[in-house]
Amino acid sequence: LQGIFVLGLPYALLHSGYSGLLLLVLAAALCCYTGKILIACLYEENEDGQLIRVRDTYEDIANACCKKLSPNLGGIVVNVTQVVELIMTCILYLVVSGNLLSHSFPYVPVTEKTWSVIAFVTLVPCVFIRTLKIVSKLSQLCSLVHFVIILVVITYCLTQIHQWSWAKFRLSLEFEDFLVSVGVIIFSYTSQIFLPTLEGNMKNPGEFRCMLNWTHFFACILKTTFALTSFLTWGEKTKEVITDNLPSFLETLVNLCLLTKALLSYPLPFFAATEIVYSCISKGNRSSYRSPLLALAVRGSFLFLTLLMAMFTPYFALLMGLSGSVTGAAMTFLFPSLFHLKLKWKKLSFLEKCADISVFILGFLCSLAGIVCSIKGLLEVFG
Repeated sequence: LQGIFVLGLPYALLHSGYSGLLLLVLAAALCCYTGKILIACLYEENEDGQLIRVRDTYEDIANACCKKLSPNLGGIVVNVTQVVELIMTCILYLVVSGNLLSHSFPYVPVTEKTWSVIAFVTLVPCVFIRTLKIVSKLSQLCSLVHFVIILVVITYCLTQIHQWSWAKFRLSLEFEDFLVSVGVIIFSYTSQIFLPTLEGNMKNPGEFRCMLNWTHFFACILKTTFALTSFLTWGEKTKEVITDNLPSFLETLVNLCLLTKALLSYPLPFFAATEIVYSCISKGNRSSYRSPLLALAVRGSFLFLTLLMAMFTPYFALLMGLSGSVTGAAMTFLFPSLFHLKLKWKKLSFLEKCADISVFILGFLCSLAGIVCSIKGLLEVFG
């Protein structure tokens, strides 16, 4: 999903001006920080002062925080939030794939929904994915395609350097447009939902913090360069998806690359969602969890569900914005800061407590603003 958000970064700069450049850096720092504190919640010190991994998942962290209220309440809330976000992400990939195919082959007499079904057929093998290793290989290819897209756009923009002008940046901003820009910029960095599984599968988990620092640093550099060069090239003519600004021959090439990226991105949220369901089913019934038929049934059901919702959900973009404002902000800012305060309160310094509280307030405000904008959009659509 980050690739889709990245393509909207130049448009976000159009509506946020110089503050957007600051937000690109600030969002990287905040998301890196919440990723670290989330993983810190997986560990506790033993009698010798050594950190031991006592929890494995986001669900375990939530249950540990809510055990006085109910042993499973926190886990249920987190699991529902995760599954909703992951399913909506999968659906968005199908919708985007249909849209990209429709724009790439406008002379083929096929509707956008039919193109989505064609894209869905290529994703059927996802029901046979059983390990994260396969998903990681697909994600590597996805990253390669993503880099090619960014490289093509930046290279074209550099050929237009003669028409760049800093005067294109806005000094006065409209508040509602600015809020949209904040959402696009912040959620182009989000990955917290996958971090516990990722850290648990690393050969050297001790290198996780270093890995997080470097990936967010390079992501910040790449995204800022991409957004800045694109905006300086097109200025006020910058469109919501920057590829729409490209010449036709480049637009078709980049759209096909985006299609490849969308299809390669689908397995990660799909695998994560089905794993959450498996972990719930496996409690108290391990034999059923290992049943190949049950595994295929659950994966097949999830796959078919994403297709149905992509086909029949009206105004999906607005509904995605509404759910994303709730689930995205919760998983990225609210839960990590809240859980960290709950589990580590006695060991945190005053500055660390202030940092967590500030992140929680920021996440709440972002979520509230996104909900208001999305509901307003839905009310306008339904008249």
